[in-house]
Amino acid sequence: MTKLNKKYYIYHIPGKKIGVTSNLYIRVTKQQGYASDEYEVLLTSDDIDFISQKEIELQKSYGYKVDRQSYKNLINKNNEMKLNVTEQTTTFPMPVNKLKGNLMDNIGLKWVTDHGTFGLDDQTINWICKNAKVSMFNVNRCYIYNKAYASEFLETKTEEQAEPNVYDLIRDWATEKGIYKSGDARTQYIKLMEEAGELAQALLKNDETEVIDAIGDMVVVLTNLAKLRGHNIEDCITSAYNVIKSRTGKMVDGTFVKSENLKETL
Repeated sequence: MTKLNKKYYIYHIPGKKIGVTSNLYIRVTKQQGYASDEYEVLLTSDDIDFISQKEIELQKSYGYKVDRQSYKNLINKNNEMKLNVTEQTTTFPMPVNKLKGNLMDNIGLKWVTDHGTFGLDDQTINWICKNAKVSMFNVNRCYIYNKAYASEFLETKTEEQAEPNVYDLIRDWATEKGIYKSGDARTQYIKLMEEAGELAQALLKNDETEVIDAIGDMVVVLTNLAKLRGHNIEDCITSAYNVIKSRTGKMVDGTFVKSENLKETL
C-alpha cells in the first residue's frame, strides 16, 4: 500500500501573520477563530523542507515577524512533533507563545513516559498550555512536569483527595456552628418557611439577586433539616427523582399535572 504524504499549508491572515499547518480547520478556524473567507492559502505541499523554507521567505517578504525555528525542526521523521521525554519532564520544541497551535496540529499524538502514556486532546492541550514552563536552557523550548500531568489525567483520586461537594461543605459549616448538636428539625422547618417568604418577595419584586440568595438559603436549610432527621439531602433528592423520572402527565396552567390527576383538573 502506498503511504500518503502529509499535506502542509502556508496560510496568510491579512495584517496578522503567515504560518504553517497540516490542518487548517483546527489551527486557523478552531484555535484562532478565523473563518475560511478571512484567510488565504498561499502554498500547499507535501515537502516539509520546501514548505518550511517558503514560510520564512514569505514572512520576510510580507513584513511579518519571522519564526525563530523552521517548521521542519518541530517535526520528526514520522511527521509528528519532536518531543524530548525524560523521567521528570516532557519538553516541546517551541516557545510557550507557539505551543497551543503546534499542539492543536498534533491532536491525537501519544507518547510514553515513566508515569504512563500521555496524549493530546482539547482538555490536555488546555492543561499543558496553562502549566508549561519556559526552558532555562533555551527560551524557544518549554516543558511540563510528567508527574503533574499524570496526577491530573491518569491517576484515580482517592476519596480523601477528591474535592468535597457543596453539601459536604454545608454540613461541615453546620457542625462547626453547633446546629446539629443544639438545633432540631422543627426550628429548621420554621427557618425554611422564613426563607420561602423571602423568595416570594424576591419573585414579586423581580429581584434576581435576591431570588438566587433565597433559593440558596433554602437549600442550606433543607440540607440541615435532612441531616437532623438522620438523612443526607443527596439521598432525599435521589429518592424523589426515582419517583418522578417515569411519571407521565402534562402542563396545565403552568403546572405539571400527573396523568392520574388529570381528570380531577378537567
